[in-house]
Amino acid sequence: MTASAQPSTPPPAFELKAAGFTLPVIRLLGVDMDAVAEQVGAKVEQAPDFFRNTPVVIDLTGLAETAGEVQFPLLVGLLRGYGMIPFGVRGGSPAQHAAAEAMELAILGDALVRRVGAAGPKSAPRSDLGAAPSASVGDAAPATVQTSGFTLITRPVRSGQRIYAAGGDLSVVAAVSAGAELMADGNVHVYGPLRGRALAGMKGDTEARIFCQDLQAELVSVAGHYRVSENIPSELKGAPVQIFLDQKVLRIERL
Repeated sequence: MTASAQPSTPPPAFELKAAGFTLPVIRLLGVDMDAVAEQVGAKVEQAPDFFRNTPVVIDLTGLAETAGEVQFPLLVGLLRGYGMIPFGVRGGSPAQHAAAEAMELAILGDALVRRVGAAGPKSAPRSDLGAAPSASVGDAAPATVQTSGFTLITRPVRSGQRIYAAGGDLSVVAAVSAGAELMADGNVHVYGPLRGRALAGMKGDTEARIFCQDLQAELVSVAGHYRVSENIPSELKGAPVQIFLDQKVLRIERL
């Protein structure tokens, strides 16, 4: 058979690649679904757009061995009801894994889902459902300098990455891409274009502020009061601004 007569190889229909994503983790500390529902609802009310269509990991490592059965149908239904997409669990017993798999949840190991480490809190806050509020899947976090009450990010924050500065301020001296999310219990400072989401005062600090040199954000929020891009005046887009609460009204002013 000549070379010209050989059958041609069809073009590839897909590629299988490793990719990095940043995901929120809900760390269960108890199996009382009424209590979980109450606390999740309170958190979602602070920034409903932030949680909409957000994939989440359910972390079972905080449960005591005597905690009892996790009611996965109720938990999955609760999270989906608030717009989240639960897709896997971390930790737990073989029985809990079996119950999770019955709800078509993936079983994730620490090699696949790990805490942000340098880019996030050194210890998980206990009030937000006891969760490590973000996790990284197969991707290194941006270069970070962290001291008590302050987190500094020195490289661009890419789409899909989520960074949380627990107990203090977060500063980014690089660009923040669309689809990236910055969160801090204190202030958020961005010294480059802010194209993603920025949320300050995550635990209700109404004195927290957001400062950025180039406002192109998808969403900004202070202590649960937020605006999406469509509600930001066009004359403030691309400008250096500060964002703060004034009598429970979120204001955006030029610097």
